Parts: sequence; C-alpha cells; structure tokens
Amino acid sequence: MPHAQLSDGARLAYTVHPAAPGASGPGVLLFAGQALAGSSWAPVVDDFRAAGPVITFDHRGIGASDDVFPRGWSTRDCAADALAVLDAARADGAIGDAVDVYGFSMGGRAAQWLAADHPGRVRRLILGATTVGDAHGVARPSEVLRILVRSDRRALLELFFTPDWLAAHPEAAEAILAQPRSLPAQRAHFAASTDHDAAAALPWIEAPTLVLHGADDRMCPAENAEILRAGIDGARMRVYRGVRHGYHLQEPAATVDALDFLTTP
Repeated sequence: MPHAQLSDGARLAYTVHPAAPGASGPGVLLFAGQALAGSSWAPVVDDFRAAGPVITFDHRGIGASDDVFPRGWSTRDCAADALAVLDAARADGAIGDAVDVYGFSMGGRAAQWLAADHPGRVRRLILGATTVGDAHGVARPSEVLRILVRSDRRALLELFFTPDWLAAHPEAAEAILAQPRSLPAQRAHFAASTDHDAAAALPWIEAPTLVLHGADDRMCPAENAEILRAGIDGARMRVYRGVRHGYHLQEPAATVDALDFLTTP
C-alpha cells in the first residue's frame, strides 16, 4: 500500500482502485468519517469505479497511517491531509489535477474545507450525513454523545443502521467500526469533528454539490442537510426515508444518485 508524505513527516496510507472498463471520470476521492479507515467504503468501492479511479485513505491515527497529530488538528487540517493524498496519487499518474470528492460524516466536514480552499482540485462534491458545524447547524443529541464517548459497539452500530438490516449485513458493521490506533487518536478525531465550523467557507465552494442524508440520522440530524444545501450556491439535496447515519451503505438509491451526479455531463 503506498503512502502520502505530509508536511510534518507523517505518512498516510492510501489505495487507488482502478476505474471500471469504459469509465472516463477524473477520479473519486472517498473521504471517510471520524476514526474510520478507508476500508469503511469497501461495500461500495466497486460501484464507484464506474465514475473513474477511486482513491481511499486512512486518516491520521487510523489503520495503516501514522499515529501522529499536530497540536489542535482540525477538519481543515484533515482537508490538507487529503490534499497530500491527492498530490501523491497525481504524482503516480493515477489521477489528474481535479477529482470528484465524496465526504461522509467527518469526511464531509473536511471535504467542505477541501473544496473551499482548493477549488481547482475538486470537480464535483458530495456531502453525506454531515454538517456545517454545531455553531450554525443542528447538534447531535446528548445521548448520542454519550454513546460515542463510551464507544458502545452495539449502540454505535444502531446509530448507523436499522437493526433488521444490520442483522442481515454483518459486513457493513465490520466496515464502519472505528479503527483508532490509540486513545489520543480517538480523541483527536472527536475534537476535530466536534469543533468543526465551516459556515464562513460555504460561499467559497464553487464545485457543483450534492447533499445526501438519511432522514432518521441521530448522529448528525437530517436538518443539517438543508442548512448545507442553502449555504452552497446551486447545491442539490436528497434525503432517504427509513435510514440512519450509514445511509450510504444501507440505501442502494444513494449510490445510484451519487453516480448519476458524478457521471452525467
């Protein structure tokens, strides 16, 4: 697995999944959520190869990446980490200058900064199950915070998926379980996600944007989707009934809508 070198010397593990035959898109960066590895996208990676080569990566402190964090690491810093991954993949000839970016949860928070700070590198943007930040969005309920702090595996999984679907899809449960390498890494991810505030940056986003969300999401209440749609010029939105935070793995229509958005001229 190749690694991208960051400015502070840390290395991030990434994978380039080749485009499907006939796919002509510039590449898709699948940006994982809080404390999740690039493998959290495994159930849908093959689907997204229809839009071009797919890049996944492990955040700092997760999976095969180095467990090194600068002081006060933020979602904007996380976006800079992702840019280094894109630079490494471009240097390898896997992608060009601008790619499509699909950010889920904390990955969606950081993707807002990536698109705002580096508009020339983001062709199209998908923001999934995410928020502009608690200061200008809708915060998660206190009981959800308690689940995150306790790392209650079963309760966490049921924030992502409906129980019946979860019982029938154990592979999805394994995909989204957090993979922090240390307690400091877990805390750094939690702090970055909790402190996110990109309200001032939303008007800077130039890329055509699609906002996706599960209607029954308690981890990131669905009202946040409309706030993002209203704050990004020309953004479109889809909200899926009967699904929770992990809508992107449970609801097939979400993948269909995302691919239509990325592949339609």
